[in-house]
Amino acid sequence: MAAGELLHESSEAKGEVRVWAQIKTEAKRDAESEPALASYLYSTILSHSSLERSLSFHLGNKLCSSTLLSTLLYDLFLDAFSSDPSLRAATVADLCAARERDPACVSFSHCLLNYKGFLACQAQRVAHKLWSQSRKPLALALQSRIADVFSVDIHPAARIGKGVLLDHATGVVVGETAVIGNNVSILHHVTLGGTGKVGGDRHPKIGDGVLIGAGATILGNVKIGEGAKIGAGSVVLIDVPPWTTAVGNPARLVGGKERPSKHEDVPGESMDHTSFISEWSDYII
Repeated sequence: MAAGELLHESSEAKGEVRVWAQIKTEAKRDAESEPALASYLYSTILSHSSLERSLSFHLGNKLCSSTLLSTLLYDLFLDAFSSDPSLRAATVADLCAARERDPACVSFSHCLLNYKGFLACQAQRVAHKLWSQSRKPLALALQSRIADVFSVDIHPAARIGKGVLLDHATGVVVGETAVIGNNVSILHHVTLGGTGKVGGDRHPKIGDGVLIGAGATILGNVKIGEGAKIGAGSVVLIDVPPWTTAVGNPARLVGGKERPSKHEDVPGESMDHTSFISEWSDYII
């Protein structure tokens, strides 16, 4: 392993330790201030020695059923998180994304325990690992449970980067060959689907730093360029250039196709949904 990779891995490990320490501090504070939650916080966070153990326990209990036991799921998740540092790094990046981008996220522990978009994303990454190991029946069974419990349906073959925020998350659908980059934010009822006409590589590719507004639908093997913004309720069927904004049904580029307006911020991080509107008087209700 190169020196640069060692430093990067060391930095990620330190970040994981810091975030886990903060989560335990928050859980202890909340247990003291709200005794009704003390037992719950102890069993899910305070009794565990690491973030991966806490997350594995929590996911196992959330996703278990009468025939898919929590102990089996706990072992499955713990083995995946413990053996793969990239999964743990993605978990920490997702926690930080929620804490930094969502004003409603009051603490890291709040996200870990209560954000179903975060939990669905972590479980999907484990399902993706299983899929990559040719353990497809188990990966698909896990996908089904994630959809049942969290109302988030992401195929286990889909590839998801880190620093991803599924905000509210209800109704998010991501198809088999979709790819989601780093530092992407996706709101509820977003579909990254196929057109229904082709097989093979048939789902969207979402670049780094993209923001996809609530209810947006992106269909087909199209590319949403780095730093692009997709307005709420938009329907996108063709590529969107980097650092541009597409809105409407069918979606059109703000500023026009020939010379679209470009922004400098990273929408997936800034969460700015309305900066493309220059004149509110143009929008008549």
